[in-house]
Amino acid sequence: MANIVKQNNQIPTFKNLIESFFEGEFPAWGGGLSRYIGSTIPSANIKETETDFQIEVGIPGVKKEDLKIDVEDDVLTISSEQREEKSEEKDNYTRREFNYSAFSRSFTLPDIVDADKISAEYKDGILNIVIPKKESVIKKAQKRIEIK
Repeated sequence: MANIVKQNNQIPTFKNLIESFFEGEFPAWGGGLSRYIGSTIPSANIKETETDFQIEVGIPGVKKEDLKIDVEDDVLTISSEQREEKSEEKDNYTRREFNYSAFSRSFTLPDIVDADKISAEYKDGILNIVIPKKESVIKKAQKRIEIK
């Protein structure tokens, strides 16, 4: 049985941040602390069946157009980036508000999947991704041979 592996994209706690800084691991986070500002990482459920893997990610409030799913070098990455700007002008003041949110979540795919046949659907804040297994690894039902 193969597994899809969640990559470590978790937000560090303050204690881990300080410990990692003094242990010299800070650059290994790929961009330092700024990578985590304004981002949340959605939870994912992974299920394996006889024919595929299914990933379910809860992403409420995100528009379908803002989601991206990429596969490169056996790594499936789900990401989103949203920017919003509001401006209000009155007689003696101008108020401008900016909102930026982003996330990226990656999974290492086993070599038994058919990456060319991955499909996805986003409905009611839930992203469902189906990752089919290659035909050669799917167990076929037992067949009884009749003896004549």
